[in-house]
Amino acid sequence: MFVKIAKRIHYKAWIFINWIEKIIFPHAHTITVRAKNQILLALLIIFASLPVNYYLFSSANDMAAVAAVDGGSAQVPQVTRPLLLSELDAQQQPGKKIDVLTSSNPPEETALDHAKKHMDTNYVCPMHPEIVTNDASATCPLCGMDLVPLEVSGEVDIVTLSPNVINALGVRTAPVKQRTIYRRINSVGYIGYDENRIRTVSLRTEGWVERLVVKSVGGKVKKGDLLFEIYSPKLVNAQEEYVQALTFDRGDGMLVSASRARLKALGVSTVQIAALRTEKDVKQLVQINAPQDGIVSELNITEGMFVLPSKAVMSLVDLSSIWLLTDIFENQVGWVKKGQLAEASLPFMPDKVWEGAVEYVYPSLDPKTRSLKARLRFNNPSGLLKPNMYADVTIYARPKKKALTVPREAVIQTGGQQRVIVALGEGKFQPVAIRTGVQTEDHVEVVSGLEEGVRVVVSSQFLIDSESSMRASLLRLSGG
Repeated sequence: MFVKIAKRIHYKAWIFINWIEKIIFPHAHTITVRAKNQILLALLIIFASLPVNYYLFSSANDMAAVAAVDGGSAQVPQVTRPLLLSELDAQQQPGKKIDVLTSSNPPEETALDHAKKHMDTNYVCPMHPEIVTNDASATCPLCGMDLVPLEVSGEVDIVTLSPNVINALGVRTAPVKQRTIYRRINSVGYIGYDENRIRTVSLRTEGWVERLVVKSVGGKVKKGDLLFEIYSPKLVNAQEEYVQALTFDRGDGMLVSASRARLKALGVSTVQIAALRTEKDVKQLVQINAPQDGIVSELNITEGMFVLPSKAVMSLVDLSSIWLLTDIFENQVGWVKKGQLAEASLPFMPDKVWEGAVEYVYPSLDPKTRSLKARLRFNNPSGLLKPNMYADVTIYARPKKKALTVPREAVIQTGGQQRVIVALGEGKFQPVAIRTGVQTEDHVEVVSGLEEGVRVVVSSQFLIDSESSMRASLLRLSGG
């Protein structure tokens, strides 16, 4: 090959020298820019031709090699394939020779012969199911255990396993049962105030806040606790009228009743009216007490402030009951109904579950999230649930009674099919296609494909299913 390259280079050099003598040297004294450009172009052509020449030389040699192979004169190197499991065992036995096939000595077998060979009895390692061979005397190259038979019955999709293999693989079964199942909706939500337990404190007459007892938001109060004291000329006048009515009562009580009704209308408590009736002592400062238990969620006054009836003084919220607002996906809207059982768990106490109920389902969807809000109510006597906390929510919708179910782990999900492995007894197993319905955390409803009492495999079912699929494929390949 190098001789040919040398000859071609010599020929190119001879052409270049003649071109220089005939074109450049006769006019050497008149070398112009155009001549210089021609010289550069010639050099460029020569250098550009070198890779092309090399490609032609190598191509010629490749074609010669192909012609030699066709003529039978070429020697093809032999590539040794990896040893089979039976050959690995044979290497460990002295005196036993292995005929290793190479690419130069391919086996004379068809696809049908290859399939039939796989239909013979195979042996599998109990600890490593991927180790399969047809050599009865072989041992597992990974753990050294003796292999056990893996037999297939006359039907294509039925796999038969020996008791040793069943125990080694840990095959477990469970019966198909009827039970009540719940359609579960898992979502998240946040805790808010129960708006039915919010009370706003305001005055019914103008006045000045003289003494403020609750001075910050978040303070806890009990029903009847003093919130603040107010001075109002109208309240003082109403007390004086009531005392005068008591003093000059003519026995019919009409004036007393009118005075008492005016005090109640101005917001004076029944306790203070009773004390005024007994003591007949007009108070300059009227006490405003808490109307319910709760915390102060809003405070809009300070001591000395002049307050009008139109201004909300403060708000109290009772946290013994809270709302939990959650989002329901659009495809689950039809599952949720008022009164359904709901559970909530929070990150700060993952081992505790709060039980509540669906109180209200809002009438319109959020156009951005395409979800529907549902309001759940939970009792909170201990006060552990705080407003604006996030929670994981589970809603149990529409319980279905006497549903035929299997354990969730027994179902094998494939592309367009769902199936289980049915235990036929005596070590025989068969994959069966099913249609499923409602799915819970532990069980799956079986709409069709199984009957009550049938036992299905709940562990190692994927290995059995793979073996059954492989046997069926080999049988179809062999034309069976």
